[in-house]
Amino acid sequence: MKGLLIRKFSSMESKKPYIAMMFIQLVYAGMALFSKAAIGAGMNPFVFVVYRQTFASLALTPFSIFLERKKAPRPSFCLLCKIFFVSLFGITLSLNLYYVALNNTSATVATATTNTIPAITFIIAAFLRMESIAIKHYHGVAKVVGTTVCLSGALVVALYKGPAVKFMNWNSSSSLHHHQTGHISNGPSSPSYSSTKAVDSVKGALIMLSANTVWSFWVILQGPLIKLYPAKVHLTSLQCWFSCIQSLIVAIIFERSNPSAWKLEWDIHLLSVAYCGIVVTGITYWLQAWCIEKKGPVFIAMFTPLALVITIIFSAFIWKEQMHWGSIAGALLLIGGLYSVLWGKNKEEVTNTRTEEEIKNELESIDAERQLKCLVE
Repeated sequence: MKGLLIRKFSSMESKKPYIAMMFIQLVYAGMALFSKAAIGAGMNPFVFVVYRQTFASLALTPFSIFLERKKAPRPSFCLLCKIFFVSLFGITLSLNLYYVALNNTSATVATATTNTIPAITFIIAAFLRMESIAIKHYHGVAKVVGTTVCLSGALVVALYKGPAVKFMNWNSSSSLHHHQTGHISNGPSSPSYSSTKAVDSVKGALIMLSANTVWSFWVILQGPLIKLYPAKVHLTSLQCWFSCIQSLIVAIIFERSNPSAWKLEWDIHLLSVAYCGIVVTGITYWLQAWCIEKKGPVFIAMFTPLALVITIIFSAFIWKEQMHWGSIAGALLLIGGLYSVLWGKNKEEVTNTRTEEEIKNELESIDAERQLKCLVE
């Protein structure tokens, strides 16, 4: 009986990372959906970022104080400047581009293009010589092919819609907000309106890819930054506060003549910024860090496409978003390319680990032979 309970407990423990990652992807899908709902309802993208970062900073600060009060060293002025500029070009620029793009495209496209981040990160890291291509090895080929397929999928999503999916052909005269543009559709669209909508959608997807590129730079810079300042929660909190101040300046520049844009009431606007700031930045940070500790970063990235599936389902059935075969084909290419990159990266790490172990064993063997010769002599 005791052995059975131990086995059941062990089985439940092993499933926890999978459950946690499913929850994280649900949260990320919710971020795209809630953000699109708020911006579609008229909230200014720049103001949204300010409120989101304010909630995120307030959520993370207590944890950084209580958990890393003794661990966090006092940062020098030079280090604070580095954190400031990393926050500016990473979080602030990336988030503002993301929400401007979301104003011109759908939550589905936003979530789909997020799958390009590992591929873009690989390209940037390869140019900076932080990542090896190793084209002579199969894992190197898998990374290159996967990156090409992933970016091709992103371009398909951005530039090609294709015919509408017939079994998801919703009634356009519904009173719901049209999820793709944030407008209410009350009848057949005119050709000029459809053309404008298509141009906005392409523009939104391309801006979203720019946001992902900037975010990939930020991901790469986190490694060196953590070495300089190992208190991770404190570092994240500092970056959030810097981003909050920077985003406030950006929003004031663009919205100085529109004070009403800053008004926040008990509606979808408040719910969205609170959700993105507290739940996305706060709760998922801890869960993701725990999952990385348990299963590694590749395990985390493998679940990324799940957010896309969840977003498609909720967008289709709640907001009646019209799906197109071009978007589906692009999403499949994105997912296929992503898994190819992850597979290649995983195989490369396994190969490198084996090589290191072989070198270590060889050195130990040589050392043992020398000691034996000394004893014989």
